[in-house]
Amino acid sequence: MQIKLSALTIHEAQDLLAQGETSSLELTTAIFERMAVVEPKVAAYITENKEQALIQAAEADAMRARGEGGALCGIPLAIKDVICTKGLRTTAGSRILENFIPPYDATVMEKLQGQGAVCVGKASMDEFAMGSGNENCAYGTPHNPWNLDHICGGSSGGSAAAVAADECMASLGSDTGGSIRQPASHCGMVGLKPTYGRVSRFGLLAFASSLDQIGPITKDVRDAAIMLNAIAGYDPRDSTSAQVDIPDYTKALVTGLDGLTVGVPEEYFGAGLDPEVEKVIRHGIDQLKAAGAQIKTVSLPHTEYGVAAYYIIAPAEASSNLARYDGVRYGRRDMKADSLIELYKRSRSQGFGDEVKRRILIGTYALSSGYYDAYYKKASQVRTLIVEDYRQAFSACDVLVSPVTPTPAWKIGEKASDPLSVYLSDLLTIPANLAGVPGMSVPCGFSAAGLPIGLQIQGSHFSEETLLKVAYNLEQGLHIVGKKPIL
Repeated sequence: MQIKLSALTIHEAQDLLAQGETSSLELTTAIFERMAVVEPKVAAYITENKEQALIQAAEADAMRARGEGGALCGIPLAIKDVICTKGLRTTAGSRILENFIPPYDATVMEKLQGQGAVCVGKASMDEFAMGSGNENCAYGTPHNPWNLDHICGGSSGGSAAAVAADECMASLGSDTGGSIRQPASHCGMVGLKPTYGRVSRFGLLAFASSLDQIGPITKDVRDAAIMLNAIAGYDPRDSTSAQVDIPDYTKALVTGLDGLTVGVPEEYFGAGLDPEVEKVIRHGIDQLKAAGAQIKTVSLPHTEYGVAAYYIIAPAEASSNLARYDGVRYGRRDMKADSLIELYKRSRSQGFGDEVKRRILIGTYALSSGYYDAYYKKASQVRTLIVEDYRQAFSACDVLVSPVTPTPAWKIGEKASDPLSVYLSDLLTIPANLAGVPGMSVPCGFSAAGLPIGLQIQGSHFSEETLLKVAYNLEQGLHIVGKKPIL
């Protein structure tokens, strides 16, 4: 039986490369052949990088022949279009950066290139990572490979859809309030948001600086460990980067959860949770128990305030971060303006989409004189309470498990006129960003309509090894990895 190269996981491709049964050039060519077939349906990419990717693949083959390169040498990857790539257009899904070509690479790109990885393109995303369905991208909405009428999730929707559709072997996304875990769940992939500070943010176009974190979206848990090995580490160019040891995460992938306590937050199973989602997650919890874990109900009492706090803190930081896009230094500039203030107004009005404008207005209002204490300060105090909730929970258990989202993926356009309901879809992922703890989505089952449902695993700071171990055991128990959407 002929191997379908584009469908391989990273570790499967590694084995073939090591045995000399394929080459990076063959892998990359297979990915672009796959993209030619499915990309018109899925629209996972904003910018394809075929010419340069084939050059990178040939260089990777030469590196391997010399005995050089890392674990990702020759592996074709997609990169979310919010991560700077030197010489390759980076738009953040926005018209205001339509023609922006970064003069430098993000730290994560330097790490990947140092290993010999291949960048096949820049993946679609909600504009400046603001959204939960990838419906806010200035260049069109990507489609869920499992059902093309449905969203693929956001804001890293293109990154997840590209992996699910075999248009790359893995991808990088960014997670500010669930933007890796949520699309991974909706697309049936593994998504890992590392601890804040575990992966450098240098070269990540900022949305909310105290919340953003880069992480991988992959086809299985082993690939997530391989990707985290490649991108984790201290970076002096990022003042929030943590100087902590980086283990070999693949060594955490062992069977058996004896002695491990899994907490189930009661607040994550309340009103608004789709019964189909709850059924799938409860089945996943049973699998963890069968693997030896002790299951314990815990409480995160301030969960209900997470969305409200997030939608003060994140827009406030965004209003500050996005002030740099003023039509003067770089990005879109309106040439018809006849004054400096008019230049600001026209350039920003034309360059930013509705959701970005909405959040800038909310954030500017929350930070304005007379309202700072009532809104931003209060939200920051709630954030502290949420951090304390996690501290208490992790004194009683090793990890927390829950749904990733309250519902499966909704239809494209279904919530276009109701942004508040979209905001509430992040209810279960936002707290991890507010607290800075790691979170992970692992495929757990499907709805009656055949849409993927992910189980969320959260841990204490820098506990990614434990998350990966739990995820690996869930994956082994469920036996659903390898199921593919029909395209």
